[in-house]
Amino acid sequence: MNKQLNALQLWLANQNIDGAFINEPNTIAYLSGYESEPHERILALAVFAKGEPFLFTPELEKEDALKSDWTHNVYSYLDNEDPWALIAKHLRSHNNNLSKIAIEKDFLTVGRFEKLHSFFQTASFLDITPKIQAMKLIKTPDEIKKMMEAGKWADRALEIGFNTIKEGISEEEIVAEIEYQLKKEGIKEMSFETMVLTGDNAASPHGIPGKRHVQLNEFILFDLGVVYNGYTSDVTRTIAFGEPSKKAKEIYAVVLQACNAALNAVKPGITAGELDKIARDIITDAGYGSYFTHRLGHGLGSSVHEFPSIMQDSDFVIQEGMCFSIEPGIYVPGIAGVRIEDCVVVTKNGCEVFTHTPKTYTSL
Repeated sequence: MNKQLNALQLWLANQNIDGAFINEPNTIAYLSGYESEPHERILALAVFAKGEPFLFTPELEKEDALKSDWTHNVYSYLDNEDPWALIAKHLRSHNNNLSKIAIEKDFLTVGRFEKLHSFFQTASFLDITPKIQAMKLIKTPDEIKKMMEAGKWADRALEIGFNTIKEGISEEEIVAEIEYQLKKEGIKEMSFETMVLTGDNAASPHGIPGKRHVQLNEFILFDLGVVYNGYTSDVTRTIAFGEPSKKAKEIYAVVLQACNAALNAVKPGITAGELDKIARDIITDAGYGSYFTHRLGHGLGSSVHEFPSIMQDSDFVIQEGMCFSIEPGIYVPGIAGVRIEDCVVVTKNGCEVFTHTPKTYTSL
């Protein structure tokens, strides 16, 4: 049994919780070593305060689960079978007195909860989400090593993207070239949908790449990441193609200053709110406060968005071993959108970044 699973089992015993039902794929991979995206089918991990845990998979995934690092029981179901009746059967076979069951309330849908509850109507259900968040919060040396590799591949993705830029190419075409080249080099999965936004399209923080073509004298924003051995990276760079306007260059300079100031301030003991304020004050003092419309950053690890949020007014204390993004941005409609992002691991006296593509103003 791996350390994470053992720690969760001990926590359940200490909290007098009989068992946990987990069906968020990233959490299952984190605790079991088995990675899967079951789509509409049911994938679950059952962990007990006393007794052996088990995986529950669709029948078509059972062999993969058995070949994975998972060393305990694997149960499965066919598409024509009722998975919830089988889950209830297996849960009771491991513990016939499940009066307290922990679930991930942030992930388990109402419909699925109602199915589970129908078989355990007298049980009480507690939220295990905060415990899972706490377990994932401090990364192990092995996790950090994987994230460093994921960061290197994110730098490679940016390199491919930069080399693809030419006048008249579309955002979609740049995205396609990045992902095609990475697949040829062995990267099978991106952390999220690759974002390449040009000119005024970049003024939408979560814009969708489309058929807009690259034009001279504007910025191009890249936001991307890869999955490497189950761990993610996330990076944003904004580069110039030609000579953007004086106002656009000013925006870039402000965002760069805010990003570097926040990165330099990261250390154990500072709060998430203080980090956000450092970057936000620089942007606000420059007159662009209303154009910085999101938090400064987010945690990441086996998934690209994890706890904690690096946001305004948060008193959450940063600790050594935490990993999160620093990504200030300014988005002025009709003029420019600029975001610069690095993800970091907190060290004893500061932080180390996972990506190393230069952040200084670059014009192609």
